[in-house]
Amino acid sequence: MFQRLLPDQIVHTVFDIDLDALQARGVRGIITDLDNTLVSAKTPLATPELVTWLERVRTIGFKVVILSNNNSTRVAKFAEPLDIPFVPAARKPSSIAFRKALDKLELVPEQAVVVGDQMLTDVLGGRRMGLHTILVTPIAPAEEGWTTRINRLIEKIALKRLRRKGLWPQQGGTRK
Repeated sequence: MFQRLLPDQIVHTVFDIDLDALQARGVRGIITDLDNTLVSAKTPLATPELVTWLERVRTIGFKVVILSNNNSTRVAKFAEPLDIPFVPAARKPSSIAFRKALDKLELVPEQAVVVGDQMLTDVLGGRRMGLHTILVTPIAPAEEGWTTRINRLIEKIALKRLRRKGLWPQQGGTRK
């Protein structure tokens, strides 16, 4: 059961994603979470470092869409200045949300990856759709809302079981 929470890859931040390797695999799109993945939940706009990374991502040919469970106001305020399409109030891990993101990218699952900080929303939702999943370390866990805190408790239980079975990939590693 908990195996559906296993990411294909684990990195510390989005800046550690090997974009060249993704491109070599035929990936053309990135579906990314917003809060605690790109910026902290209380950071309204992209940091200069993130703006530079997003420019590089686009320059080398990737399309990007933000898929967030947060409300439209929050996501629009962040995404619109960057001219990034978005799906707010996504209700991840709902497959409908991931289909909407793929539609905005005009790609099929084999051509996209999901990047996020939560196993129960980003990883589970991406895996259900057959997407390659990349788990990042949450940027500012102290700023998380109560729903996310509950998810984190469930994730701890899942991690304990996955580690016991020897299934949890190493930091920066890829699941086999």
